[in-house]
Amino acid sequence: MSLPQTAPAIAQISNHGVRKASLRNSAASPAARRKKSVAEDRQLIERLQAGDQRALEKIFDLYSGKLYNVAQRILGETADTEEIIQDVFWTVYRKANTFKGNSQFSTWLYRLTVNAALGRIRRSKKNKEVVYDEFLPKFQADGHHLVRPVVDWSDTLDEKYAQREIHALLGKALNELKPLDKSVIVLSDLEGLSDRDIADTLQLTVSAVKTRLHRARLFLRGKLAVHLGHSAA
Repeated sequence: MSLPQTAPAIAQISNHGVRKASLRNSAASPAARRKKSVAEDRQLIERLQAGDQRALEKIFDLYSGKLYNVAQRILGETADTEEIIQDVFWTVYRKANTFKGNSQFSTWLYRLTVNAALGRIRRSKKNKEVVYDEFLPKFQADGHHLVRPVVDWSDTLDEKYAQREIHALLGKALNELKPLDKSVIVLSDLEGLSDRDIADTLQLTVSAVKTRLHRARLFLRGKLAVHLGHSAA
């Protein structure tokens, strides 16, 4: 990305290998995942809107790890993730004055990141989605499960499979979700955002978030069940 000399903080983020290494390390750092107070965020955005480039660097240090995690989990490709994060912070720098405080600053950052990641997926046309119904529970007319008795196989997972294998299976299934559903799962189950925060980030209703989250979780569980030799029904 070619950046003007009037944005040295962004240029540092984009052009210096040290910055990229720092970004990757911060993604795994628990300290980088701690939520900062609304007051601190407000002060930072006000400083950035006033032209303080050090505020941008502070925002980068606080949020790059979280945003990198979200983008990487949605995209699944590290190279694209670095480009997405560069674009997000360039947008933050350029459009700081458009932030009016109608939502939390962190919500705005998540929204920019998710939108950028989803846009990259749409342009790539590489996302291969499966039909959910095949892996969702099926019920009889009386409301009982179609396949009975219902077996709770989840308690035996650790006995049969290493955590690495389970994570690999879930990661593969996650990549088969519709991009928006995948974003809901990432923000909820992996990043710990509330349904309200996810709704604000993705500009959905809370009920839509709950519906997508429930259906996506059932799909992931069904995919795992089928792989392990059980019925998704």
